Amino acid sequence: MLLLCALFSTGLLPRTEAASPPDGEWPDSLRAAERYTEGLKRLLVAGDTLAARGLFREALASDSAYAPAWFRLGSVAERGDSALVWAERAYRLDSMNKWYVRLYAERLLDRGVYDRTRQLFVRLTRLDPADPDNFRILAILYGQAGMPYSAIDVLDSAEMRFGRNPLLSEMKRRLLLGTGQTDRALGEARAAVEEAPYEIVNHLVLAELCGQTGHDSLALAAYRRALAMDSTSVPVLASLAEFYNRRNRSADYLEVSRRLFDSEELPLGEKLRIFRQLTLDSRFYRDNFFQLNSLVTLLSIRYPDDPQVVECYATHLLRAGELEQALAYYKHHLGDVPAQKEYYRSVIDMESYLKRLDSVYRYVDLAVRAFPDEPAFHLSRGHAEAYAGQLRQAIASYRRALRRTTTDSLRGAVWGHIGDAYHQMETEARRAGRAASLRRKCFAAYDRSLAARYDHAPVLNNYAYFLGEKSDDRQELERALAMARRAVELTDNNATYLDTYGWVLFRLGRLEEARRTMRQAIAFDRDESPELYFHYGEVLAALGEKFMAETYWRKALEGGYDEPEVLVERIRRLKENP
Repeated sequence: MLLLCALFSTGLLPRTEAASPPDGEWPDSLRAAERYTEGLKRLLVAGDTLAARGLFREALASDSAYAPAWFRLGSVAERGDSALVWAERAYRLDSMNKWYVRLYAERLLDRGVYDRTRQLFVRLTRLDPADPDNFRILAILYGQAGMPYSAIDVLDSAEMRFGRNPLLSEMKRRLLLGTGQTDRALGEARAAVEEAPYEIVNHLVLAELCGQTGHDSLALAAYRRALAMDSTSVPVLASLAEFYNRRNRSADYLEVSRRLFDSEELPLGEKLRIFRQLTLDSRFYRDNFFQLNSLVTLLSIRYPDDPQVVECYATHLLRAGELEQALAYYKHHLGDVPAQKEYYRSVIDMESYLKRLDSVYRYVDLAVRAFPDEPAFHLSRGHAEAYAGQLRQAIASYRRALRRTTTDSLRGAVWGHIGDAYHQMETEARRAGRAASLRRKCFAAYDRSLAARYDHAPVLNNYAYFLGEKSDDRQELERALAMARRAVELTDNNATYLDTYGWVLFRLGRLEEARRTMRQAIAFDRDESPELYFHYGEVLAALGEKFMAETYWRKALEGGYDEPEVLVERIRRLKENP
């Protein structure tokens, strides 16, 4: 017995043949399984992807043919070349495993390898025929490859297996319409209604399909059946509104839109989007003003304190020409909590437009109390004071705004306003002989403005013009020309900026260039500026074209040029020296 046991324990082989193979000659599947299991616990329980990935690599170091580890590495890896390689290794080791096939197909899909992906999903529909998603993706891949009939066959197969699936049915109807199989698409929609007549979505699908195929009466009948089931259904009302919109039935469209606006289910953002879309066309706005007024009034009643609705309703009032009503509406909302800067800005802008400076000051003060660090309100006060001729007070307000600015762009603009105010003071002080110091302050402010933001067209234009007017120094005139040219480059055919550019060219003696530029300025001028006519007359006179010079000077006189006596003297001299 002892002899037999010894023989069986050695496998009836000589001792030299029964010895264990050297380490690493055969894969250690047990260790690979152990490392893989530990990695799976780290991944699924602890959520530690990095540690799990290291354990999967250890499993593969023990057994490089261990497919589960390749699969897990491919699934947790970032999408890229490595993820694709690892997924493919798992698939090659076990091409009958549906999970491996699916992962490999997804990684190929990420890389845009559609032909190979389509073959894998064909395999998946056989390996895992209980998953409708495999049929859906395969149908999409056939459609992407320009094989719509194959896609329809796949969806037919899925319908036989799973019955009607809303997602797959919708895809199938679109494919049928795309291949010209209109009757079959309608048949599919009617069959869905017959199978589930109490499903509102089936009636909606039939209505939309009838509308797309030109069967408008059938579409309206289906819409009526859907609304009879739920008269407040947002999807049905939205679809019906679009149906009327495509057929330019404005009254019906707006009536359905009103029912949508009355619904609590439709988000406010969507209601506002619809209203803004409706008001893009000024003619449509004018022709349907009362219906649109009804819509926006409904919004203001339902959402009285929403800032977007307040802005929308106020804009509607302004477009209707109801300036005072819009102003009163904004003022009513100045006490809203939290306070809204835009309401104050709108009130101040409208009071400024109406030239009611006392009201401007009052609401600026209220705005500054509510938003003490907002530079825009100090700027508004400065503009009002400058308009009233209170230039020193305006400069003080601009400086208060300057202390609160946080961007170079705004800082540059504020310094530009300060420069403009000093220039206006200089103009008024010229007769009193006090202009020189104010001019220096004006130019210093412009320099600081351009240092903060050089490409500020209004400042560039004003600075260039004033230099061109005040200086005879060629170097300064060349600098003015560079600024005027940049202002023109930054804008689109601005007649004022072209006039400045032409005038500086004239001051430099470049008369032909000045004439070409002035012609452009006159072509783009919509205000018939007397200043522009005066400048063009000066250029023409310098070129010896005296008749045309007189013509444009007379136009400047008729337009109300500021110094008519200068023009009269110019014309007199022209006649004395023909």
